[in-house]
Amino acid sequence: MSHRFIRSILLFVLVVGLAPTALHAQYDILIRGARLLDGTGNPWYYADVAVTEDRIAAVGRLEGATARSVLDARGLYLAPGFIDVHTHAANGLTTAELSSAHPLLAQGLTTVIVNPDGGGPVDVARQRRALEEHGLGVNVAQLIPHNSIRRQVLGMEDRAPSADELQRMKALVRAGMEEGAFGLSTGLFSAPGNYAETEEVIELARVVAEYQGTYASHIRDESDYSVGVVAAVEEVISVAREAKLRGLVTHIKALGPRVWGFSSALISRIERAREQGVEVFADQYPYTASATSLVAALVPRWAEVGGREQLLRRMRDPQVRPRLAADMEENLDRRGGASRIQFRRYEPDPSIEGRTLQQVAEQQSQGPIDAAITLITAGNPAIVSFNMHEDDVATLMRRPWVMTCTDGGLGPMGEGVPHPRTYGAFPHKIRSYVVDEQVISLAAAIRSMTGLPATVFRIRDRGFVRPGALADLVVFDLDQVRDRGTYQEPHQLSEGMVHILVNGVLAVQDGQFTDRTAGRVLALQE
Repeated sequence: MSHRFIRSILLFVLVVGLAPTALHAQYDILIRGARLLDGTGNPWYYADVAVTEDRIAAVGRLEGATARSVLDARGLYLAPGFIDVHTHAANGLTTAELSSAHPLLAQGLTTVIVNPDGGGPVDVARQRRALEEHGLGVNVAQLIPHNSIRRQVLGMEDRAPSADELQRMKALVRAGMEEGAFGLSTGLFSAPGNYAETEEVIELARVVAEYQGTYASHIRDESDYSVGVVAAVEEVISVAREAKLRGLVTHIKALGPRVWGFSSALISRIERAREQGVEVFADQYPYTASATSLVAALVPRWAEVGGREQLLRRMRDPQVRPRLAADMEENLDRRGGASRIQFRRYEPDPSIEGRTLQQVAEQQSQGPIDAAITLITAGNPAIVSFNMHEDDVATLMRRPWVMTCTDGGLGPMGEGVPHPRTYGAFPHKIRSYVVDEQVISLAAAIRSMTGLPATVFRIRDRGFVRPGALADLVVFDLDQVRDRGTYQEPHQLSEGMVHILVNGVLAVQDGQFTDRTAGRVLALQE
């Protein structure tokens, strides 16, 4: 029997859905005896999964089947490859280092969505070429970043765009969607996105809606900095309703003691909107600490108008500094104080990385605000901020419209003291919130990492284990799944992933990286 004839039979099976066991088919890879979590949220069931080229060829009891490579998954779980809907990994993935994908693969990730929070390059076509240049360990989907577009057209000005400027912004969004972007991301909390009115965002989102894309927003306020977290969530709902597209409250949270307990109010707003027919979702990283820059956390947006040079001028101005310091003091209180802010990266003085603002201020014999101004004047400190309540994290996690994300950066291993979510968000959720605390079931957690993200972002043929789907698969040992990184020592790869397939190619086999680069840059319209 010819190889071509066998392929024809397999194609017939995929089309009509016949069980292939009677055909004694030959596959490329056969995973036997797994507890299958198929991405739908259904409980696990025993199944074999066969792969031919880059597709799942069959799912079921495949007793008569053979394959070039057979993986024994007895006692293990099999799931779709995990999808990270919010990551800052793009720059790391453009390097020639094959190990750049290891922190992602070690978590079970096979697809990541980049350019969140309105950040990243305006030219997604150029970014695509950079991602593809050295090969990819995982699949990458791109978003169009609003902050970058606004900065290109308006700079750091705090004003509405003119009619011509708005058309230029819309043209940039359209160009990105034509290149295959999956939607628009905004960072309305930070400058210059914060200077945009809701109507501007709606107009840009309408372009995205023409392509059936998604709108993902780092909301305007996650605490009570300005409009308040509830009103900020309602803004996402308004954009989704008016532009007629899916809206995503990205890394949903109630940030700071002043709004602890507000998770119930956020849930009620989102579920009421969904009852009214508005498509609204959220994603979440499973931690009580966030990560941002010291400027974004403490500096009021009025002080950033005009860019960094104008900010530094205001910091030096004896007439302006008292007002600036007072506003920064208020923002520090929102974060719970200087002991809750830990530095994760600071190029002028890496020795402060891993220490708190309180510790640095005491060493410098300064108050926390004066110390913060000193640090900002010399560089751009990146921080971890311990400012969420565990009850809010768990309450939000239980909602069926909440996906999982890392919100992680991805640089060289050992660089800085990043948030441990970069290395462990997905295993941390499984270990801490499924196994240990039993906040959610394993099937629900896997759905939040696979089928739900694929559905929200319209990632075709991924996120589910079914015949015909692309073979992004992860086999894991539930007893061994765990994150190892800590806030002081975050550069630790997670454990428990036994086999990982990316587009039908083994990226991890028997717990070891193969460094085969089978990842692709995806396009919404493909």
